[in-house]
Amino acid sequence: MSGDQYGRFGDTNHHAFPYAPPMPSAPPSPPPAPADGVRAVAVAVLNLSGLGLGYALVRRWVLMVLCWAATAVLLFVALPADPDGVPGVALVLYVAFLAAVAAHGAYVGLRTPLAGLRNAPLALGLGLLLLVGPAGGVVLYDDARDEATQQMLLDRLDEADRLVRAAGDRAFTSARADYRKALDAYADLRSDHPGSRAAEQVPARMKAFYTTVGAPYAQGKYCEAVEPLKYLRTVPKSLPGTDLGALRTWPDDRLATSLYECASTALTAGEATWASQYGELLSTFPRSEQAAKVEPAVAAAVVRTEKDLGGAEPCSAVQRLTTLGTQIDGLDAGQSDAGAALDRDALRAAASADTGAYTCGVDQYRDGDFDSAQKTMTDYASAHKTAKNAALAKKIAIAAEVAQTVPAAGKKLPTTRTGGSISVTVQNDSPDEVTVLYTGPVTGSFTLKACGSCKAYSLGSTLNPSFKPCPSGKNYPERTISLPVGTTYFLHKPKGDSLATPASDTAKLQSGYIYTECAYTTQSLGSGL
Repeated sequence: MSGDQYGRFGDTNHHAFPYAPPMPSAPPSPPPAPADGVRAVAVAVLNLSGLGLGYALVRRWVLMVLCWAATAVLLFVALPADPDGVPGVALVLYVAFLAAVAAHGAYVGLRTPLAGLRNAPLALGLGLLLLVGPAGGVVLYDDARDEATQQMLLDRLDEADRLVRAAGDRAFTSARADYRKALDAYADLRSDHPGSRAAEQVPARMKAFYTTVGAPYAQGKYCEAVEPLKYLRTVPKSLPGTDLGALRTWPDDRLATSLYECASTALTAGEATWASQYGELLSTFPRSEQAAKVEPAVAAAVVRTEKDLGGAEPCSAVQRLTTLGTQIDGLDAGQSDAGAALDRDALRAAASADTGAYTCGVDQYRDGDFDSAQKTMTDYASAHKTAKNAALAKKIAIAAEVAQTVPAAGKKLPTTRTGGSISVTVQNDSPDEVTVLYTGPVTGSFTLKACGSCKAYSLGSTLNPSFKPCPSGKNYPERTISLPVGTTYFLHKPKGDSLATPASDTAKLQSGYIYTECAYTTQSLGSGL
């Protein structure tokens, strides 16, 4: 072929690209729908249901799911219903969220056509109808919350009941705190939740409360029942406005009986607690049947103790009578009629104790307790100068004092016998005044004046076999007494010298003799005969 040769145009190194057809363009967005206020309100109202139905009609699926999530969170927080209800923060946030999605739904629905349900008025009606659901849910939730509150209060009631039952198995002193806690729970139910089912059951529960607390009385444990029953009398003050009916006075008769029985037991046993318990009975229940029995019980105790004066332990009876008289005298009869009779009982107990002191002294003497016998008889003789036993009491006191130095002198009880056929002269060869006591067939005492010209003898001189006190040539203070045949025990003691040791002598007196006793003093060591 002639002419121009055909060749490749351009650079011989140029590469060709494969052919790709052009992409079709996206269809243009539909134009916004004309503004429709009814449609906007319908979307807003449908969103207020919390299910995002307004967003569903305008095809905003993500926002619809967001509404579901918010509602699910609220239900998770609110259910099951709690007496405290939905937390305030959660409720405020959810309401704000609904207001926001309603406002946003109205904005979107103003110019967005509806899908599925194109009739805006019908959608609005549906939205209004759906609002009944949340409103009904609120009502149901309130009912559930009220029921939860009722159950919570019933649980409190049951817990208080359990406290009472458990406390009933323990002593009142250790259980009192639990009783108090249970009573506070009952009181709170009545005052803070008066219309609740639990509060309505409190009066019925109180019968079990009283029975449990007062159980010691039913068991005959009267002393243990006193404090629980006193506590029960304070219960009505803890439950103001609660009709307890007969329970208000339920403890009264039981407490009166417990005070009487417990005090009577203590009185019989000689325990001191009876007086305060009788006093409490008389002041708290002065007109009760139990109070009327107090004075007879006290009088019987005095008589019973008086009988013990003739028993094996008269001194114990004297002590009990003395104590009994003091306790009766201090007993507060309150407004009862027992005051005058109790005063007479106190005087009788004191008088019997006073009179019984003689019997006590005799018993002490016979038991060899000469020191106590001396004191008892000295006090008795001093307090009963005109009593028929006063003279003998003085002689027993003398004999008891002699017997403390010479125990053999106390083998026999002294008598009121006086005088005798044997003359005994006692002289005082001592610079101290000397009291001479003697006992045996006859008992007595007298005092010799000090010898002004006499001196105390040294110990060495008294040990000399030739020592004889009361040498002739002096005028000694002396006293001559007449004594019967038999053994007489002498004791003399210097007056005014508490450190001096009494001296003693035992004289076996026989008829046909005249006896002389000499009292003297040894330097720093005591006296002699």
